[in-house]
Amino acid sequence: MQMIRPLTMFLAVANAMSFRKAAIDQGVSPQAVSKAVKQLETHLGLKLLHRTTRHLSLTEDGEQLFQNANQGMQLLTDAIVGLEESKQGMDGVIRLAAPLAFGNRILLPVIDAFHSLHPDVHFDLMLSDAFVDIVTLRIDIGFRTGKSPDKNVISRKLGDIVSVICASPEYVEKHGLPLDLNDLQGHRCTGFLHPQTGKELPWEINVNGEVSYIHVPSVARFNNIDAEIEAVKRGIGIGQLSEYLIKNELENGELIQILPDGRVPRLGIYMYYSERTKIPARVRQFIDFCMATMTNDNE
Repeated sequence: MQMIRPLTMFLAVANAMSFRKAAIDQGVSPQAVSKAVKQLETHLGLKLLHRTTRHLSLTEDGEQLFQNANQGMQLLTDAIVGLEESKQGMDGVIRLAAPLAFGNRILLPVIDAFHSLHPDVHFDLMLSDAFVDIVTLRIDIGFRTGKSPDKNVISRKLGDIVSVICASPEYVEKHGLPLDLNDLQGHRCTGFLHPQTGKELPWEINVNGEVSYIHVPSVARFNNIDAEIEAVKRGIGIGQLSEYLIKNELENGELIQILPDGRVPRLGIYMYYSERTKIPARVRQFIDFCMATMTNDNE
């Protein structure tokens, strides 16, 4: 390690072919540069430079050392710069866009876990059930349920959306269980209103491997998924909900899955981001973190 400084001085001289220019580059005196080079020559037992009053050149040994050491020093410099850029890249804001229920129930826990690993990263989170143009709004990463976004962005599938029919234990105790889909018509149900059209969406049912659509007698209709989930938990009615959004409620018994014919694979959950040659380190790491955590949750 004690030869690092003399070696650095020698490389500066060899690059500039001048003690004076090397001294300026290194911020020291020409005498200090000359002393360091002589120290390196003494340590190696080799003459590295031919010096005259008007000319400076490398010896054969000096040329060999310059070629090998200069390449190694450049690799070392690149490694240090890369680490510095990586560290700087983790200090900043990640702008996200996601549907309301997905953002509240799925994305927030992921943000919390990522932030515990990288506290210098901050988030701007835009929640909307409408499709978000991430390029125009300068969003780093968007999330979408349904179909894959268009080909102007990079899209990665996080999982499938599976619809399930479920009820609360309180509802079942009070009204009993529907025995089949026909029996469902005599029960109280919830409905979901399309965010854009305001029309009630039919339930999707699996009939011999194909999806059919039925209308149920809804006692309450919602244009917000979280509100519908809360209504079903309170026993207001039976609902057909996205399984990935009610995973915790199904596991802890707040909701009970009923009528297996109502278990229907629908579309997908996607993460998408613009096509850029250089993605900040913090954004790239969050993308990888989402792929590692969210895909596991949806398998």
